[in-house]
Amino acid sequence: MKREDALFNWIQIQVVADARPHDHSAQETASFFSELLREDHQMSGLGYRQEGPWYIAYGQVSGEEWHGRYGAEAVESLLQAIESEPKYNG
Repeated sequence: MKREDALFNWIQIQVVADARPHDHSAQETASFFSELLREDHQMSGLGYRQEGPWYIAYGQVSGEEWHGRYGAEAVESLLQAIESEPKYNG
């Protein structure tokens, strides 16, 4: 998987996992993408913060500082889809 695709998937599911700490599937999926980024793309220290309409992802790639930004609407779309589905909120 391309690094940019993996990063977007990671930040989307990490936002879900942080918003839903008891959602075991979200926690496992976030761990999967974190591990994929670490093993396949030599990324470490991953984190994110929200700044207005953006999510800023950051970390290190092969020891070098890195950051990227993603639109909040796109990042939060997975969380909104999950939370609007009654079978996931019972």
